Amino acid sequence: PCIVGEWSHWSGCAEQCQPHLRVRRRYVQQEPKNGGEPCPALEEKAGCLEYLTYQGQDCGHEHVPAFITTSEYGKERKRRAVSSLWPSDKEENGYCVEFRTESLSQQCTVETRPHARWMQYLREGHTVCVACQPPAMSAATQRCSGDGHNAHGDKILHWEAVGNSQCQGTWRKIRQLEHCSCPLVHSFIFT
Repeated sequence: PCIVGEWSHWSGCAEQCQPHLRVRRRYVQQEPKNGGEPCPALEEKAGCLEYLTYQGQDCGHEHVPAFITTSEYGKERKRRAVSSLWPSDKEENGYCVEFRTESLSQQCTVETRPHARWMQYLREGHTVCVACQPPAMSAATQRCSGDGHNAHGDKILHWEAVGNSQCQGTWRKIRQLEHCSCPLVHSFIFT
C-alpha cells in the first residue's frame, strides 16, 4: 500500500487581514505496488483569518469573530448580577442582533457533550438572534465584540462557538433590535 508521512504544520494565512486559506501537506514515502492501496490526499486546506499584519499591527475590529454561546447562559448572568458584579439596572441596556447563518463547520453538528448540544441547532440559511448583554459589552463602546456594528447585508462576518473552537462559521447581519424574538434553539448571546 501507499505510505505517507506526517502532515506538515499549517502554513500561514494566504492573505493579511482577510478570510482566506491555509494549507498543510504530506509526502509519499512509498508508492503503492501490485494493486496496493492508493495514496490518500496529500494536501488539506482550511479557512483562516489573521488578526495581525505581517508587521504585527492589528487588522482592525471588524474582523474579530463573534464568540457566542447558548442563550440559556443568560439566566446564569442574571443570577450573578444579583450579587452586584453587574448592577441589574444595566440589564436594560442590552440589544439583539439578527444574523443569517451562511456557513458552519461540520464540528457543530457532531457535538454531543451535554453543555454543548446547543451547537447542533446552528443551521446554514437560518436566522439566529444573538443578544448583547452588559457583561459582554465593552465599557468604552457599549457594544459586544463581533456584533457587526458597521456591517450590513453585504458583509460576511465570522463567529465561533464558546466551548468548541472547531465549531465556527460565517453569517450576515440582518438588523439590530431592542429585544430578541427567535425561538429558544436559535437564540444565542455574545460572550
